[in-house]
Amino acid sequence: MILVTGGIASGKKTYLEGCGMNKAAVYDVREPEASTASLEDAAVVLHVEELVRQKAISDEVLQLLLAKEALTSTEVGSGVIPLTWDDRQFRERAGSLSSALAKEAAGVVRMVCGIPVVLKGAKAN
Repeated sequence: MILVTGGIASGKKTYLEGCGMNKAAVYDVREPEASTASLEDAAVVLHVEELVRQKAISDEVLQLLLAKEALTSTEVGSGVIPLTWDDRQFRERAGSLSSALAKEAAGVVRMVCGIPVVLKGAKAN
């Protein structure tokens, strides 16, 4: 699995599309109704950090994500500390999920201004 991370609108999805992402098997956690596959059946999952808003990330969900071809996760911990407890908890859980995924990923790419920076493994195609 390849994890592509970066800020909002940093080019994560565009990068995966350039790598030949299977557009017929994409699940977007933010827009499930516009997705071409279910979370279970998707090869690519976009915005995995949003899963922590919807459910606790069990080992089963983590293993499901690790079996995907590619995931995107928006970095949420580099900005202003959120004011509300709920938003701070989201940031902590999202960061923990991204860390767990990066640890197990074959490759990790961070997008900076549309430029892929390889943090681990090799760049996807």
